[in-house]
Amino acid sequence: MLLIPALAQAAIAASPEAAVTQGVIAYPPEFFAAARPANAREMLDRVPGFTFDGGDSVRGYEGAAGNVLIDGQRPATKTDSLEQLLRRVPSARVARIELIRGGAPGIDMQGKSVIANVVMKSGDSFHGLVAVAHNYVLDDGRSALATRLEASGQHNGHRWEVGFYGGRGIDDGSGDGPRTQVGPTGAVLARSFQQSEGSGIDYILTGAYDLPLLGGTLKINGRFDRNPYDYDLSERAITPTDGLTRLHDSDDTDTSEGGLRFTRDFGTRAKLELVGLRQDKDELFGEVTHAPGLDSDYSQHSRTAETIGRGVLKFAFRPTLSLEAGGESALNTLDNHIRYVINGVPQPGPADNVRVEETRWEVFGKATWRPAQQWTVETSLRQEGSNISSTGDVKLDKDLSFTKPRLAVTWAPSADTQLRVRFERVVGQLDFNDFTTATGNLSAGVLTVGNPNLSPEQAWVSEAAIEQRFWTKGAIVLTYRHSALTDVIDRAPFFDGKGAVFDAPANIGAGTKDEYIVSITLPFDRIGLKGAQLQGLSTWRDSEVTDPTTHAKRPISKLRPQEWEAHFSWDLPQYKLNWGVDAFSGWTETYYSFNQIYLRKLKTYVQPYAEWKPRPDLSLRMELGNFTARGFRKTLYAYGGPRNTNGLAYVDDRDNHFGRMIYFRLRKTFD
Repeated sequence: MLLIPALAQAAIAASPEAAVTQGVIAYPPEFFAAARPANAREMLDRVPGFTFDGGDSVRGYEGAAGNVLIDGQRPATKTDSLEQLLRRVPSARVARIELIRGGAPGIDMQGKSVIANVVMKSGDSFHGLVAVAHNYVLDDGRSALATRLEASGQHNGHRWEVGFYGGRGIDDGSGDGPRTQVGPTGAVLARSFQQSEGSGIDYILTGAYDLPLLGGTLKINGRFDRNPYDYDLSERAITPTDGLTRLHDSDDTDTSEGGLRFTRDFGTRAKLELVGLRQDKDELFGEVTHAPGLDSDYSQHSRTAETIGRGVLKFAFRPTLSLEAGGESALNTLDNHIRYVINGVPQPGPADNVRVEETRWEVFGKATWRPAQQWTVETSLRQEGSNISSTGDVKLDKDLSFTKPRLAVTWAPSADTQLRVRFERVVGQLDFNDFTTATGNLSAGVLTVGNPNLSPEQAWVSEAAIEQRFWTKGAIVLTYRHSALTDVIDRAPFFDGKGAVFDAPANIGAGTKDEYIVSITLPFDRIGLKGAQLQGLSTWRDSEVTDPTTHAKRPISKLRPQEWEAHFSWDLPQYKLNWGVDAFSGWTETYYSFNQIYLRKLKTYVQPYAEWKPRPDLSLRMELGNFTARGFRKTLYAYGGPRNTNGLAYVDDRDNHFGRMIYFRLRKTFD
């Protein structure tokens, strides 16, 4: 960070709340005083016009970035979520939050149009936190307890932090409800009632240490996460005959990560950053079903590992022009073993035992130029390559290479108005699980197999956004994004050569995707409700591909046509109280296979909350989770064979509902 500190200092000096300097808005702690946030994540919730993005779960480091920096740098971690990392940054240590809109020299925007930078205070400090929480399900009386312990400090250029979290989580995607199967004429073929519940336990240990070294700073961080999960389903048949089906899923996952980051300034213009990461994941999934005439046992054991090395050199030629060049390399491995037995008879799949290795590399150059105060131009050119090989049931060795240019231009005719346009080539990544036999959804009758002959999905993306700020704390952002897709990865029939047909991932050709996004922050100070505001985000999606079975046009599988969320909050410092309501829309996902269409519909989730803070170091929060007792509906349209030659055989509908929850959290901090 070479230019931004000077810009932000000037902005703060100009205004006690927030001020704009060449696309950078600096929010000092006083801006958040009424909300009395406990950590950086809660501060970001109050930044007008900012929508948090925790990053993507992809291999490599370059493409996994979220839209928040800490002291101008990305965290040297991937498994430790950006969300949790920011919650471990106490607000007392935050000097300001900078909102960087449209780019600025010296800042890597990570492909985002808007970035938030959390700037930390210097000087000696200590912070500790103890929190206990209790979540209670009203319908069935289940309880989930959790504890969080944290400590951090800095002294004489050294920083450290340690943390522990242990607690049970309750799966609100499960529940109770009817299951009905009807034929193509509407006649009821089967009727039953399902009862299901799922829960998991999470144990997380984290630690980090910063120290001066060789004229720069070295940060060492580590994380270990153990997460066992269990799900039970009991289904009592009513029609046409009585019967009981029991299903048990278990998913035990251990994840560990270690990271290093070294940074050093060379004078006032150049900066070097070196990053090293290693993460390992061991997952054992099992599903056992007992039903009249059927006993099945499925298990999948996978081990994955990723090792990353990265180096970046940044150089500021002048305050309006900066360049960045670097590269990274990553080694990824997957060992996957599958066992599937029906009524005591093994069911071998074509890709049950596979080892996949991928060597990835990427080199890049980036430039940010501000030719005039109202204009910012950001360009980049990245070249990526990889070699993917597999042994075992699937033999594969392929080389991939892609060139990815990017151009983003921002025009700010005034401090409150910005127009941003972007054009770039985006290349997806192959999912290692697509190389092996997978569960699909066994309880819905869907079994998928692997496909080693996949190419990554690619897209030329065009985007335009306009941002308008108003009333000091208000903002509205309208975004349109068009993606011209090639090698779309979706579902297609797979023939094993022995007369059997399976569902498999496949490249199904070209397609399009259009997204319309509206984000708004609406303060109510001007109508007499001081401290109240509404934040909303809504996304509409429209897509089109050619179905490989019917050859008709249809949407892309799994893509949700619409999602929205709304957050009303009211800060009442005179009562030491904050309250509000969070609402998240329902959504629909549609999956197309050669002989089925499967719909998953999650209904609207509403959560009122209130938080009382009698002292700056003590808070009590209460939430009424799932106030609407939302349900999760799954509908399967099954055909007698491939959908292009066979009619509808039956429709299987499950409508499960989960109850309301009461959540309490007591948090005490020490400074």
